[in-house]
Amino acid sequence: MTVRLTVDRAAWQDHVRATAAAHATSLVPVVKGNGYGYGRPLLFGAVEALGTRVVCVGTVHELGEVPATLQPVVLTPALTAPEPRSNGPEPVLTVGSLAHVAALDGWSGSVMVKLQSSMRRYGAAPGDLGEVLRAVRRNGLTVAGLALHLPLHGSDDSRATEADDWLRALDSADVLPDAEVWLSHLGPAALAALAERHPRRTLRNRVGTALWHGAPRGPFLHLGADVVQATEVRAGEAAGYRATPVPFDGTLLAIGAGSAHGVAPLDADDPGHRSPFHFARQRLPLLEAPHMHTSLVMVPAGWPCPAVGDMVDLQRPLISTHVDEVRFR
Repeated sequence: MTVRLTVDRAAWQDHVRATAAAHATSLVPVVKGNGYGYGRPLLFGAVEALGTRVVCVGTVHELGEVPATLQPVVLTPALTAPEPRSNGPEPVLTVGSLAHVAALDGWSGSVMVKLQSSMRRYGAAPGDLGEVLRAVRRNGLTVAGLALHLPLHGSDDSRATEADDWLRALDSADVLPDAEVWLSHLGPAALAALAERHPRRTLRNRVGTALWHGAPRGPFLHLGADVVQATEVRAGEAAGYRATPVPFDGTLLAIGAGSAHGVAPLDADDPGHRSPFHFARQRLPLLEAPHMHTSLVMVPAGWPCPAVGDMVDLQRPLISTHVDEVRFR
């Protein structure tokens, strides 16, 4: 039973190098969560191969796998300070409120101070930033930079406009003029234009999905799952956990992918479009919701039908899929 991510090694490496080159010195790679489907250790190695010495991780719980050669920056505010690293540089943590600073009482190190974006997630609003910076200094913390996490919604132009507003506010108040400002979800051209408008500031760009997958996802990646069993069934027979009636004559496939892998029905109004499984360019209807390591799907009589051991296509976001195997070809 295998959910497999197959990667065209040469094409993927070409994409990663080209994306990194387009961002040049502004690039800050992001390796967090499930490692964008590849697993974090593999991507840490890819970061080292790029020659970049700073990497962003999601939380303090992801610090243990960071190689000693890389400086980790934790993107999610920590409500408990991490233990000292056994090797390598200590992490830069993120704070965006007085509560985040207070949670690090007794910890000494560097922090990124997050600025509130239109997402309204973590971050200090303009009127609160001065008080947060004063608390950082009182607690003996060092400001490594400022960070603005821009939304996916909208265009590069709208995101750059939001960044412009913050940068003008920082410059007019002369807030940390020598501090780097880290942004996200901006293409290289938009970031370069923004940097031209704010020559006093050093701007950097956190890049995850566009670096590791491409945006949209590159053709060098394929996600699939094994067929583990195939059973001939007739309409009206019962199958599955809930004794679901089989809707038509055909073949019932047990596919080695389920909720333990993060596989779930797709969010679609039409029930016929909710299955994430495809074979021979046909969507295979789910009999019932995926469960743990298995999904039951139907192949109507007369359709091309995979055999046991064949792999069907799996339509899933890689950032929320737990793959069993990454295979380079």
